[in-house]
Amino acid sequence: MKNNYSRLKWVALIILGGILFFLSKAATAATSNTAFFQQQLISGIVSDQNGLSIPGVTITVKNSTRGVVTNLDGEYEITAPANGTLVFSYMGFKTFEVTIDGRSEINIQLEEDIASLGEVKINAGYYNTTERERTGNIAKVSGEEIERQPIINPLEALQGRMAGVEIEQRSGISGNAPTIRIRGQNSLRTGSSNNGNLPLYIIDGVPVNSSPLVGSDLSGGTGIDPLNTLNLSNIESIEVLKDADATAIYGSRGANGVVLISTKTGKSFEQKTQVEARLYSGVGEVSNKIKLLNTPQYLQLRNQAFENDGVVPDQTNAYDLLLWDNDRYTDWQEELLGGTAAITDLNLAVSGGNETTSFRIGGSYHEEGTVFPGDFKYHKVTGGLSLNHKSKDEKLNLNLSMNYGVDNNNLFGSDSYISEALSLPPNAPQLYNDDGSLNWADLTWDNPLSNLQNSSINQVNNLISSLSISYEFLNGLTFKTNAGYTNLYRNQKSITKKESYRPDIRDRREHLSSERINKRKSWIIEPQLTYSVHIGRGNLDALIGMTFQESENDNLRISGEGYVSESLIGNLEAAEAVDVNEYLNIRYKYTALFARLAYNWDQKYFLNLTGRRDGSSRFGPNKRFANFGALGAAWIFSEEPIFRDHISFLSFGKLRGSYGTTGSDQIPDYGYLDAYEATPGPGGLYPTQLTNPNFSWEENKKLEASLQLGFLEDRINLGVSWYRNRSSNQLVGFPLPSTTGFSSIQANLPAMVQNTGWEVEFSSLNISTKDFSWRTSFNFTLPETKLVEFDNISQTSYQNVYRVGYPLSIALLYNYNGIDPETGLYQVQDINGDGNFSYEDRTVIEELGRQYYGGISNNLSYKNFSLQFLWQFVKQNGYKGYFAPPGNVSNQPQNVISGIENGTLQQASQNFTAFNSYFFASTSEHFISDASFLRLKTLGFSYDLTEKILQNWKLDGFRFFLNAQNLITITDYEGINPENPGVETLPSLRTITGGLQINF
Repeated sequence: MKNNYSRLKWVALIILGGILFFLSKAATAATSNTAFFQQQLISGIVSDQNGLSIPGVTITVKNSTRGVVTNLDGEYEITAPANGTLVFSYMGFKTFEVTIDGRSEINIQLEEDIASLGEVKINAGYYNTTERERTGNIAKVSGEEIERQPIINPLEALQGRMAGVEIEQRSGISGNAPTIRIRGQNSLRTGSSNNGNLPLYIIDGVPVNSSPLVGSDLSGGTGIDPLNTLNLSNIESIEVLKDADATAIYGSRGANGVVLISTKTGKSFEQKTQVEARLYSGVGEVSNKIKLLNTPQYLQLRNQAFENDGVVPDQTNAYDLLLWDNDRYTDWQEELLGGTAAITDLNLAVSGGNETTSFRIGGSYHEEGTVFPGDFKYHKVTGGLSLNHKSKDEKLNLNLSMNYGVDNNNLFGSDSYISEALSLPPNAPQLYNDDGSLNWADLTWDNPLSNLQNSSINQVNNLISSLSISYEFLNGLTFKTNAGYTNLYRNQKSITKKESYRPDIRDRREHLSSERINKRKSWIIEPQLTYSVHIGRGNLDALIGMTFQESENDNLRISGEGYVSESLIGNLEAAEAVDVNEYLNIRYKYTALFARLAYNWDQKYFLNLTGRRDGSSRFGPNKRFANFGALGAAWIFSEEPIFRDHISFLSFGKLRGSYGTTGSDQIPDYGYLDAYEATPGPGGLYPTQLTNPNFSWEENKKLEASLQLGFLEDRINLGVSWYRNRSSNQLVGFPLPSTTGFSSIQANLPAMVQNTGWEVEFSSLNISTKDFSWRTSFNFTLPETKLVEFDNISQTSYQNVYRVGYPLSIALLYNYNGIDPETGLYQVQDINGDGNFSYEDRTVIEELGRQYYGGISNNLSYKNFSLQFLWQFVKQNGYKGYFAPPGNVSNQPQNVISGIENGTLQQASQNFTAFNSYFFASTSEHFISDASFLRLKTLGFSYDLTEKILQNWKLDGFRFFLNAQNLITITDYEGINPENPGVETLPSLRTITGGLQINF
């Protein structure tokens, strides 16, 4: 296989070199051709039906990419053939064509178009389509919506805006990777290092490894997302491909959906160079806190525990009562999490060009503090370049895109810091002594600020580059080659000082350091041939291409200890002992042949057929190739005479459906081989992995049906989709008996996961006048993920996690039997009566996770003022926030005292029996609660200066804006973070920012 890939790579490179040589010759011949068309200068003014000039209207020469835009007075000038046709287009107005017919002045009035679905362009990956003509399920968020949000990761901008797309920000730590699921969980592999549910990320046509970079600091739970290094202001749009018709052309890579990110490009307009500057700053704070006991309430609970246990308090078991100040009160959430995170963002971009060449170059700087004490910050610096060129005969096109980002996240290494802010007793000692040193209170506690003595610095450098070259040989026949290269380098340095330990154990500790280095490099080449031709009353589009892709991942983890001086920590040469904890060098090779055939008849009937044959180095020699494909169809029935002539209020109606298969190879590399490691002694080897050359691809069969309706000239739009995805042949580590010496072997399990659901999308233009407009958008998703098949599940360890016929997001729990009237403690039922509590006694099944979710947004504008806001809603169940049993040295929610009094919580106690009762009850239905929430996710207000002021200041645009994120969260959940129930993580920050944008 290795030799085959090498041959393919060299053949591809030779072909690409020949193509480039030929295209350079063709371009030279094309640009020297003087017999194009006789050109002339045309000028004019574009206005609306009220006679008001319209700035920003796009005027292009038909059947070309040459174009200009109108200035602030609606004026334009363009060079075009004397017998050519001009096309005038502007969002909100109907596209208008006019023949030049030798005229030098052409003035145009555009007619308002409430909502033209045909003008909404959609990136479908290997081809483009429109909202009107698409046969697949593709959701889109514009760059303007993304730019308005004060966030770091572009995925956060999708929360509440897309049906079928779940985005969970499980931690409010800056730079933490959000969790994304497109139409549910397809794979049983959910681990952070082997997650089979990650979608495919494509940036400007280049695939990017979507796996988060795991770490050992506060970001360790979710890791760092590689998309963090993107400049949000440089994103043109994000499209999410969901169904088989949209994703099958990506084959195995699109099994879990595809996220397409397009960056901004320059414009080939004959006008001056444009500069865009954007600046905002603001603050963030914790969006949610728990109401905890104050000092008198806490002391009452502690004393009650000693009384119930019949134990006399002493300085060992009751240091908080006898040694600490009982009149002291500290709100530890405010003390440890109550800071404000300062936010600053600067962005500058320059764009311009002429009729054949355009460019855009820009950069940004983002800085964000934390809510913790100390100087911990997140920095991001980005740079981007887009260069586009076409020959004068418009047959040759070249597009180059480069995006480079560096982010630096300075945190501290502690997984317990958040939980300490919730559990520290309110009368705990002060943090510092009078001399400014940390207060250890006679060794009666672990000072929480000791965590801040240890640092963890993450730096990520990420380059994403792409090159696209196309040449039209014949009318409608185009050869195109896409090439891309990515290079990500991550270095995490963690330092643990002896001073972070309590003085009584400090002498037994050493200064420690660890360093984690990740390198991800990849290249891709995709030669393609496209053909478009009119046949009868329709149009046929054909595409065929190949993919050659290779990636290399290096992972290195080194630790050092025994530094003689604090200043030397991290310098491995100064360490007494250095250990290489992990070193991996992994190569992944992938090749594919893909094709698409699309036909539309009379702009009413659409058929789209896609297919792909994939080859992956992650499978054995006999299983490396697999075939995937899909069929999509659509019927715009509103174009039929019976609807067009007799149902006037229906302006648009489309039925759409698709069926197809995609696959997945998201498993560890080299899993089909035997693996060995050297024994500690000399000259020996021992096996670490069993061979299985026969496991093969997962298969995901996707079915969808959809109805789209538009009413009252598309002022009201409604879309309803039903989907069913079935993922079978599950690739997992098959558990083995311990007698084999191995815990698992890579294999296909006879299990099938089914995702079904309903998606509703609604939009309306409620009011549209000269000065005021109001638009509303709504999306709703009702999902269900179910394990429909799993032969012999009882013979695997999965019997303790899943049940056939139930959702994957279930909890297997004990049956709660209430409070024992004699002991006052929780009790759960021993089902089999053997006197022990095990998984055999967990007969209660509770569904966790999201039952439905969505969002509703509104956009209002009055003259130069605009207001936008989005409410996000989630219906879900989850575990209650975890606390120690009441009566221990730990704070509690305020309702714990009333709960004990009314018999819903067990009595205060700190003995082993009480702890045991509490532990078993915490895995019963008694600790499941409603974790639903309604959140004002975004709120934005802006004002644009009037044209008169802009003209006086000689500016193209000047905007003031205020934006807020996570402003209000309404929930009955008792924990700190309803977005990640049952886990003590920092909730998303509430941020308020203000700034300005200048165009000149």
